[in-house]
Amino acid sequence: MRGFVRKAGSIRRILPINERLWAKFDLLRTLVRRDLEARYKGSVLGNLWPLLNQLSQLLIYTYVFSTVLKVKLTTLKGLPANDFTFGLWLFAGLLPWIAFTGGLMQSANSVLGQPNLVKKVVFPLTLLPLVPVLSTFIESSFGLMALIFFVAVNTHTLHATLALLPLVWLTQLLLTAGLGYLAAGLTVFLRDIPQTLGMILNIWFYVTPLVYPASAIPEQWRTLVFWLNPIAAIAEVYRDIVLVGEVKHWGEWGVSSLIAVVVFFGGLWCYRRLRPAFADVL
Repeated sequence: MRGFVRKAGSIRRILPINERLWAKFDLLRTLVRRDLEARYKGSVLGNLWPLLNQLSQLLIYTYVFSTVLKVKLTTLKGLPANDFTFGLWLFAGLLPWIAFTGGLMQSANSVLGQPNLVKKVVFPLTLLPLVPVLSTFIESSFGLMALIFFVAVNTHTLHATLALLPLVWLTQLLLTAGLGYLAAGLTVFLRDIPQTLGMILNIWFYVTPLVYPASAIPEQWRTLVFWLNPIAAIAEVYRDIVLVGEVKHWGEWGVSSLIAVVVFFGGLWCYRRLRPAFADVL
């Protein structure tokens, strides 16, 4: 931690960012750390719980879709065609989905759950929806490290494409934060938003090729699914980067990044427009 603080100090001297933004960054970092500590405070396994939850979902989906429903994959470069490879493929797609849905659902209640902070004039309310988004993203990184380890053991190699992960993380974070801002702002005035969001995400899960291969989608619909569903493209790019070592979905990734940028600034704009009325409602 001390090393990180020293590094942050040196970065501050290099980047042309004013002290006000650095103060917000420090506050956001503190809020995320406290959120993560509060989630598993007093539990025996502590920070292992996120990984265990992700692995439990992996085992369930692998059993249902590989063993029961006999879903088959096309051969992945460098990986044998067996149930373990199917599990790795499934996990690579589920990781961004788990981080996306977890961050989005929790951010929907981020303003509603902090009435005391909302009524403080000096508190930067823009940070509230970002806290659960970043906390859930950090939790998903435990699963990602486990996935990279298993792939490395199975293939005896670490793909150079792993260096591209920060870029796909940026797309994922912008998309999640943008929708999180929108959901958090609207939930203050419409308390049905989280329940509605849960229903939408259930449908979204099954129209996204996460637990079945994209080749199972009728060809006339496949392009439409990838170009209009940014999380589908993000999941496929995760698989390209971690499992195959070759990005095959550059176009879909580019479109999803563009959508993520539009969603982020659109969500932030709506949130800022609604923010002045938060204190009156809460």
